[in-house]
Amino acid sequence: MLQRSPFPKVFWIANLIEVLERFSYYGIYMGFGIYMAHLGYTKAQLGIVQSIFLAFSYLVPVISGTLADRYGFKKMLIVAYLAYLPAILLLLFTKSFSGIALTMLTIGLAAGIFKPLIASTVRAVTDGSNKTLGFGIFYAMVNVGASFGPVVMGKLRAISWNTAFIAAAAGIFLMLLITIFFYKEPERELKAVPISEKMKEILVVLADYRFSIFLVLLGVFFWLPFWAFFNIVAIYIDSALNTAVLYDFVRSFVGTPIANFLSRVDADGTRHLLGETIAHTGYIIMILQIPVSKIIEKWNAISAFSVGLIIAVFGLVAIGLSLTLHPAWILFGIFLFAIGEMASSPRIQEYITWLAPKEKAGLYMGTNFLSIFVGATLSGITYTALYGYLENIGKLDWVWYILGAHVVLGVIAINFYVKKFTNFKEVEA
Repeated sequence: MLQRSPFPKVFWIANLIEVLERFSYYGIYMGFGIYMAHLGYTKAQLGIVQSIFLAFSYLVPVISGTLADRYGFKKMLIVAYLAYLPAILLLLFTKSFSGIALTMLTIGLAAGIFKPLIASTVRAVTDGSNKTLGFGIFYAMVNVGASFGPVVMGKLRAISWNTAFIAAAAGIFLMLLITIFFYKEPERELKAVPISEKMKEILVVLADYRFSIFLVLLGVFFWLPFWAFFNIVAIYIDSALNTAVLYDFVRSFVGTPIANFLSRVDADGTRHLLGETIAHTGYIIMILQIPVSKIIEKWNAISAFSVGLIIAVFGLVAIGLSLTLHPAWILFGIFLFAIGEMASSPRIQEYITWLAPKEKAGLYMGTNFLSIFVGATLSGITYTALYGYLENIGKLDWVWYILGAHVVLGVIAINFYVKKFTNFKEVEA
């Protein structure tokens, strides 16, 4: 049996940086709809900001990885922080719509620069004996940061929004110090590949129109509803549901101390669960990703992807029922959506890499960012705006049923396309 190589110090430093970045990123993102509602902006305006923010988060990585290969991970990390830090601090001062949109654009740009760097570091310092464990640890750290960020930021914004933004900025500043003093550039050959060459390679892949259409279908029918869920679920919990009843329900399961930490107190002493503290799937993924992966590992990738999406649909329906039946249905809905995410997201991304020749797996995976970009960019200007319209006519639960129908249509469309119009063959190892 091959002896596992030990992880170098930079592996652990990089994972600590990842936790802090996801803490700040998701701490801001998950509660931002609540923040803009607090400032009096409409859901349509919120949707524009969300689309701008997510567009840059997922378009920039297409080229930032190439820049990192050319100039080094450490330099690019510092560039990301120098965009991140002032942009977050600007949230303390700017309240105009244009100011907020520009600020979130810059945060999205910074996140896009950062996004491929830690995963690339992990890839650079692992080998055949420890890469599976290494990326498992990395994925766990992503979810640790993404889970604790909204919880902590939610508690802090109950004190004041500026307190939450200062905490997010402090996380980025700590990342800067750790990177300067402790992050050591992994030993590897830096490649002076021009961006124009990278774009040519991507265009060669996209010239396969069948693969390009497949990416568009994924963007419209998978990534769009995926990001729409995260765009609106926190504000839905916080403003549409009876969060006092939800607090009592959660307290009966986790106890008063934890429930109190996840809540805010009104002037009359009534406790309300904070929307963003439960409006994410990270804590569920941390617990159940390995068991779910083991259950579906022998399934065909498209079959596992489709089953995951159907489970997510039941979750969306349950979320809609939380408005008309009991607020606690939201917890069941988020749980089912998380199960669906665990089954579908890793398998479809794995499927894309296996469509490529071994030496081009990274290039094909890079084009997947374009698919995410399509869905993420459309998510705010479609479903967040629809949320506002349905809220105004008193049919808010419909947004979840429409979203569920969208996913069902996606399952049908993607399966039909793959079976009838492509001859995709997974490349053998």
